[in-house]
Amino acid sequence: MGLLTSQVELGGRGVGFIVKEGLRFKDLNKNGQVEVYEDWRRTPEERARDLLGRMTLREKAGVMMHGTAPTRTTEGVSRYDRALATRMISEQGVNSFITRLEGNGRFLAEENNALQEIAEATRLGIPATISTDPRNHFQFTLGASVAAGGFSQWPEVLGFAAIGDEALVRRFGDIARREYRAVGIQEALSPQADLATEPRWARVHGTFGEDADLARTLVRAYIEGFQDGGNGIGKDSVVAVVKHWAGYGAAKDGFDSHNAYGQYAVFPGNNFEYHLKPFEGAFAAKTGGVMPTYSILQGVTLNGQPLEQVGAGFNKQLLTELLRGRYGFDGVILSDWAITNDCDEACRHGAPPGQTPSFVGFGTPWGVEHLSKVERFAKSVNAGMDQFGGVDDSDALVEAVNAGLVTEARLDESVYRILLQKFQQGLFENPYVDVERAGEVVGNSAFQAEATEAQRRSLVLLENKDKLLPLGAHVRKVYLHGIEGAVAAGYGLTVVDTPEEADVAIMRTVTPFETLHPQYVFGLRQHEGNLSFEEGNADYEAIKRVSAQVPTIVTVYLDRPAILTNVKDKVRALLGNFGVSDSALFDVLTGKVSPQGKLPFELPSSMAEVEAQRSDMPHDTAHPLYPIFFGLGY
Repeated sequence: MGLLTSQVELGGRGVGFIVKEGLRFKDLNKNGQVEVYEDWRRTPEERARDLLGRMTLREKAGVMMHGTAPTRTTEGVSRYDRALATRMISEQGVNSFITRLEGNGRFLAEENNALQEIAEATRLGIPATISTDPRNHFQFTLGASVAAGGFSQWPEVLGFAAIGDEALVRRFGDIARREYRAVGIQEALSPQADLATEPRWARVHGTFGEDADLARTLVRAYIEGFQDGGNGIGKDSVVAVVKHWAGYGAAKDGFDSHNAYGQYAVFPGNNFEYHLKPFEGAFAAKTGGVMPTYSILQGVTLNGQPLEQVGAGFNKQLLTELLRGRYGFDGVILSDWAITNDCDEACRHGAPPGQTPSFVGFGTPWGVEHLSKVERFAKSVNAGMDQFGGVDDSDALVEAVNAGLVTEARLDESVYRILLQKFQQGLFENPYVDVERAGEVVGNSAFQAEATEAQRRSLVLLENKDKLLPLGAHVRKVYLHGIEGAVAAGYGLTVVDTPEEADVAIMRTVTPFETLHPQYVFGLRQHEGNLSFEEGNADYEAIKRVSAQVPTIVTVYLDRPAILTNVKDKVRALLGNFGVSDSALFDVLTGKVSPQGKLPFELPSSMAEVEAQRSDMPHDTAHPLYPIFFGLGY
């Protein structure tokens, strides 16, 4: 294969350019020569190997960190902290960052360009890779997702599972890819291939439900959309990091493994292989990244051997034998956040009474708490890890090599994989984005129109007694709960102040939850425990009061599988939603669009049956109120 000869677009700020044989190249290492890694005519593989050979041990260790882009707030606006970012990039060698900034397209583009300018000024000019948690949906949990801001707003991933249309999921991925790349984001910390087999689990909302075959199909489509096809990483790709390898959804008692009290996933049904199926869709799409779960898997054997009781990020059986071995994965394995950090007293046992828990002292070193930080890095790398999320401790990895705990040759394998993707995406040629174009692309009206249509399609009609829906011309006056009156007025309806005045009541509610662990930083933020609408629940009390006076329509946000036994007999119409705007909801209620969604998980009939089901088994409560894939139409 000959060298490319057509000039490619170059973008640089403060870096020199070299003209050779009538073509321009960036002088990234500032030595006046065109090195192999600077020569865009060479293959990504050749360039990555050449650059690797020029790096110091400290620079290699820096590449293996995936830090958090530092921010500071001035006059109410959060921006990147340029001074701290410069120290992280220049002194610690970090050039991969998660961004948690919110804002419109222009703002994010400007800020991400600023990070690239800092990276370009380093000794070798290695560009930054900027990643993000999902930011195109409704639910926002610090550390797991980002508010949509100016991006097109789609239903949660569960909503895509309710629609079941792989072409739509691929289209969503393609649109999100365009929005990400327009603002300078090159990596998606998604999709979740976890299965929602434990109804109480706090992270059900980010999954494609509990059916492994459906999840496998939609995971593949999602990644093909984000990566711009099914052939791996290319110039226009956003690298997809599928998570969380593997079995995360079988959370013991539904408690999440961000928390010390939730560090186990259990497999009483001996069903671990079922939880691998969705990842097969990711491998078929040639996903660029895999993120292991925090969880320690109990009751699982591989190749006749019980799993070592450590988090998946430290487990050689899961990373090398299963992921690299059986599945032949050759991309980047990126740890979940803070697995090498210590988990201090408050992290382990909860903050003292009266004290708000914080991320200070937070870590997730499950099963290796007894090891030093340096030993944890070494164990994880030797298990198969390539890059560490949420940390910038390159010194610790250097120390691990110098102490003989891990070889520099082993680091070279990981650094090569990470650099290769940067070359494949064209970041060494031009990591900068057009600020004006970013403002035009992100959340544009055409993209949002498609997103809103997906919201409509994802609604699941569970009850429609006496065919109350779609609302007829006789319904003129409505009582609203949790809905903007201006939206109803836009559909020709009169909003009244009391249920007694209304022809119908329309109510938004959410799946019940408890805050069982308020002294834990994630326990405070996550939905745990009871799924039932019961006495004392504010939404349930409102439903009882209103439905006793007027025919009532209720929509429930199903971030987990709600138990609707006490609601079903009190309402005339009942819909499940997975993130829907008021206007999209009214489009369905008024018959502009018929509901099309089917439940991506079963809805149990009681908490007793939830507690009796097995965490690793799909739809296995004894008498579900609504079975998986249930959904009515008009």
